[in-house]
Amino acid sequence: MPEQKHSWLSPEGWVPDFLRYLELEKGYSDKTTRNYKQSLVEVSLFFAGKSWTDLRMPDFRRYLYHLSQKNQFKAASLRLRFSAIRSFYKYQIRIGTLKENPLSELRLPVKEKRLPLFLSEDQVTVFLESPLKMMAEAKGQAKRGHSLEPWQYLRDAAILEIFYSTGIRIHELVGLLASDIQLRNKAVRVVGKGKKERLVILGRNAMEAYEKYRQAIPLKARSDFAIVAPDGRSLSARMVQLMFKKYLSRSGLDHKISPHKLRHSFATHLLDRGADLRSVQELLGHENLSTTQIYTQVTAERLRSSYLKSHPRA
Repeated sequence: MPEQKHSWLSPEGWVPDFLRYLELEKGYSDKTTRNYKQSLVEVSLFFAGKSWTDLRMPDFRRYLYHLSQKNQFKAASLRLRFSAIRSFYKYQIRIGTLKENPLSELRLPVKEKRLPLFLSEDQVTVFLESPLKMMAEAKGQAKRGHSLEPWQYLRDAAILEIFYSTGIRIHELVGLLASDIQLRNKAVRVVGKGKKERLVILGRNAMEAYEKYRQAIPLKARSDFAIVAPDGRSLSARMVQLMFKKYLSRSGLDHKISPHKLRHSFATHLLDRGADLRSVQELLGHENLSTTQIYTQVTAERLRSSYLKSHPRA
């Protein structure tokens, strides 16, 4: 979207200064900063001719009504946009350019709570085994255009095992350095949202898969990154997503399953087997316990379903 002069709702420097604050002081990711910027640009285009200092609660009620009339804006999307605007005003109050937040009393639509989707333990097993099965099938056959080198199948197996063993996010995985994988401590150093660091546990199967992959990497692909492409660069998130789809197809699973679903599966299976909620929260890198608690609802729903199916007097 072009940044026309009026699109920043003068004073001109307020939005760029806020975005620098998000990036440099808050440590927000490029994606989050872009989303905040987009939300603020959309506001300024809607209120063209006004200034941030002119806008009041009725203005934002009108803007909320305008967005809610568009079918593509669900409650979650609306809340995300207004979160950016609220944060912007809070920052202005903190640095003294404004005295009050016109959105402080604005009520937003309640976000629909959907239980996270996850794979069963059997489905996870089939999925995690698919790279090595494809490697075995490729041996002895003439190399086809879509075939990988053996070390790449081992790499993909390690990726899937690490996802399920640690519950990390896709951007956390592709940013891992080889030095972040602490095999002696059976742990992985992860830099998460807001550049916050945490240690996650690396299970036995994931450790073995990673060691086999690292031993098989050709010299030309070796680098400081933990997960590498043939030229030694880190895999992109998009490359990992495409890899996922390939093995989902091989496993007969829904191609819409994302790496994040393995994160959901990781949390759900831990709670199913008795892990405490605080430990799962720390492993996932959730700032608030309430974010983790949704997985307890999944577990409770599964128990209820099992009870209703199995108890003779349910």
